[in-house]
Amino acid sequence: MSLWHVRIFLIVFVLTGTGPSLAASDLVPAPPSVVARAYLLLDAQSGQVLAEKNQDKRVEPASLTKIMTAYVVFQEIKKGNLKLDEEVLISKKAWKMKGSRMFVEVGKRVKLKDLLMGMVVQSGNDASVALAEHVAGSEDAFATLMNKYADNLGMVGTHYVNSTGWPHKKHFTTAHDLALLTRASIREFPEFYEWYRVKEFTFNNIRQSNRNRMLWLDDRVDGVKTGHTDSAGYCLVTSAKRDSMRLVSVVLGAKNEDARIAASRKLISYGFRFFETYELYAADEALTHMRIWKGEEQQLPLGLAETLYVTIPRGKYKALDPSMTIETEIVAPAVKGRQYGTVDVKLGAETVTSQPLVALRDIPEGGLWRRMVDNILLMFE
Repeated sequence: MSLWHVRIFLIVFVLTGTGPSLAASDLVPAPPSVVARAYLLLDAQSGQVLAEKNQDKRVEPASLTKIMTAYVVFQEIKKGNLKLDEEVLISKKAWKMKGSRMFVEVGKRVKLKDLLMGMVVQSGNDASVALAEHVAGSEDAFATLMNKYADNLGMVGTHYVNSTGWPHKKHFTTAHDLALLTRASIREFPEFYEWYRVKEFTFNNIRQSNRNRMLWLDDRVDGVKTGHTDSAGYCLVTSAKRDSMRLVSVVLGAKNEDARIAASRKLISYGFRFFETYELYAADEALTHMRIWKGEEQQLPLGLAETLYVTIPRGKYKALDPSMTIETEIVAPAVKGRQYGTVDVKLGAETVTSQPLVALRDIPEGGLWRRMVDNILLMFE
């Protein structure tokens, strides 16, 4: 790693989020040819997009909707509003659902964990509706929750009207949004994400296999979800891990099951073959200390609020060039988390990522004498 370069300006230009797709770089081959309405490949840790087509195009999600249904239920469990062993009363609406089912019976009570497994592994529409009604009272109310969580995650191209993915003209998403949701599910609920790799589940003496054939075809794959309707085509969200690198691929609107499998395998293999991911700087690690004026202390530690990962072409780690841009004059009070600059990481002329450089702790305003002295010193600065 080359030494830090520090650029100090009075005005800080802020670039947040990930950099442009490195797949377009001449450092690696072009992405594989994928036949689908839309697709996307990204690194789960850095968020770097490695390949895409129509990633922001609105499409039908079909049963990929259930990734969000599960995410909402996981959130409710985390908040303490639900327990895995509590029982859920099965309504007539849930029992009558068409399509894929786990075969619950109307009027019976089923443990919440069993319903989650029936939805995650068996893609049960009946389980999805039962969970939605249990959480929010009705599926419509649950869809409102789904949309609120989608907004929180920045899924700007998504709108839900049901918990199953049953076709509706106002029910849509994008490849990019599905990738955001999948990253959040993996990051926030690792203990529940393990269920997506379960290959079969038995309920009511009926054993059903996971519809995600990638679990059998690639040992690196540990999720996530299939989807299909006549109008949506064949869809698949895949996550795979090799060593410390995790990829997420989204394939939407393939012509058949074999096509969605082939597309997913191409994308995952491309990502692992030509890219690698590194953790550069940990969250809350002091990357530099800057003079702070008129404060109780004179040195303000600056760092990152979140761990910084980069995904780059293989063999290019030593060519990374990190730098910091910092405000020239920092005056107390400083508030933890407030931005005072940026951390930029370049590879050649290309910016890989740019993240906010923030205060790592509060520094309140100093006493009268400290403020008077620093006022004088600032006149000479």
